[in-house]
Amino acid sequence: MSDAPLPVFDGHNDALLRLAGRPPGDPRAFLERSEAGHLDLPRAREGGFAGGMFALFVPSKRKREQKPERSESGYDVPLPEPPKLAEAQRATLALAASLFRIEAASDGRLKVVRTVGELRSCLADGTLAAVLHIEGAEAIDPELDMLEVLYHAGLRSLGIVWSRPNAFGHGVPFRYPSSPDIGPGLTEAGERLVRACNRLGILIDVSHLNEKGFWDVVRISDKPIVATHSNAHTLCQVSRNLTDDQLKAIRDSGGMVGVNFAVSFLRRDGHNQADTPLATIVEHVDYLIERLGVDGVGFGSDFDGATMPAELGDAAGLPRLIDALRERHDEATLRKLCTENWLRVLEATWRA
Repeated sequence: MSDAPLPVFDGHNDALLRLAGRPPGDPRAFLERSEAGHLDLPRAREGGFAGGMFALFVPSKRKREQKPERSESGYDVPLPEPPKLAEAQRATLALAASLFRIEAASDGRLKVVRTVGELRSCLADGTLAAVLHIEGAEAIDPELDMLEVLYHAGLRSLGIVWSRPNAFGHGVPFRYPSSPDIGPGLTEAGERLVRACNRLGILIDVSHLNEKGFWDVVRISDKPIVATHSNAHTLCQVSRNLTDDQLKAIRDSGGMVGVNFAVSFLRRDGHNQADTPLATIVEHVDYLIERLGVDGVGFGSDFDGATMPAELGDAAGLPRLIDALRERHDEATLRKLCTENWLRVLEATWRA
């Protein structure tokens, strides 16, 4: 393993949701090292995790009673109902507040960044850069008032849907094997949301969006198309992954894909098994580079939101992945994968 890990900017983690069960206002769960989950400040520093999108995700309280349907060839997981607007707004504000509390207690070791200039400064001086990201826009009202408020609070990235449907569009269920072509496209409110994000300079994440919604975003948006944490459907035929036609559209827009480390989105058999080798991540990276070019691929780990390959473990294990990639790629390519491609896309998307 290399002595000095390359700094990594990461497209997606669910650390705030994992920490939500801790006492409110207590940032130590992130600032102190833990064996729980995948990401905290000490492990981030050890592994070169220099920054990333910190997701605000609201779990459903009203879950459907159906159990996952399994067969010899795959599975289909029924989706829960989305939370109500008021419930989603309370939970989203609480998660955002938890990140601001971590920032305040970090003694300058973590900063919520709102511009690419701030992000570059953090990468240069070793401050962990946190970007506020919404995963599923249930907290956004149809008038988009909350979008304006959250933008001024620091929101710079938004996934229109998680896998469940909402007022703006339709996600893909967790289904294997399956195409992402499931259900209708964006609603009229969803189209307004895309245009508002373009106006404000908020990155639009298509990771959980179904295929018709994806093509609606391609049609409407004037910014690069970005999937913050998705993989190649050709290599793993789960509904969450991107087809070659989608990858071409992302390439043509100047966008990018953050490779998801979740094993069930990596493995050709779709199984949720931690004994998945790092070579499987490398396979997806290489395939995406072939389809998107070397400027169109980064990382979108899904730390604290999925099962990771045991060989990777957690954020501290990122140098092992970089070393596996180093066997196939030069240092200039590794720098693009780790940070430079994200910086390019954010510069093309954010207002400042």
